[in-house]
Amino acid sequence: MIKVAMTSVYVDDVAKAHAFYTDVLGFETRTRMDLGGGTLFITVGAPEGAQRDLELLLEPGQGPIAEPYRRAVREAGLPAMVFSVADLRAEYERLRGEGVIFVQEPQEQGPVVTALLDDTVGNLVQLSQPKD
Repeated sequence: MIKVAMTSVYVDDVAKAHAFYTDVLGFETRTRMDLGGGTLFITVGAPEGAQRDLELLLEPGQGPIAEPYRRAVREAGLPAMVFSVADLRAEYERLRGEGVIFVQEPQEQGPVVTALLDDTVGNLVQLSQPKD
C-alpha cells in the first residue's frame, strides 16, 4: 500500500511559518535542521501522535516555479491545503482570539462546514468539518 508520508507548502519565511503552524495552529515540530546559509528544513505534523506518519514540509517559496504558482493560487482564492477539525466553529473562535485573519467565515458547503484563513506566510488554508 502507498501512503502519503510528506507533502510541502511554499511559504514566504520558513521560521515565521514554523512559529505560526506550531504556536498558533497547534502542530508539533517533527524535524528542524539548519542546513547552513540561512536555510532551514522544518517539518510539522498533527500533535499527540495523531497522523504520526504524515508531515508537512515548510518549503521556501522563492524561485521561478514557486512564486508564480503561489501567486496564482492565492489570487484565485484557493487554499494551499485543507485541514480537518472536529469543531470548526470553536476552532474559528479560538484562532480569531489569537489574531488569525479569516478571509471566509464558517459556511456550509455541501456535506462540510469550511472557513478560510490567511497563514501569514503567503497562503490561504481551509479548515473543514463534516456536517452532522
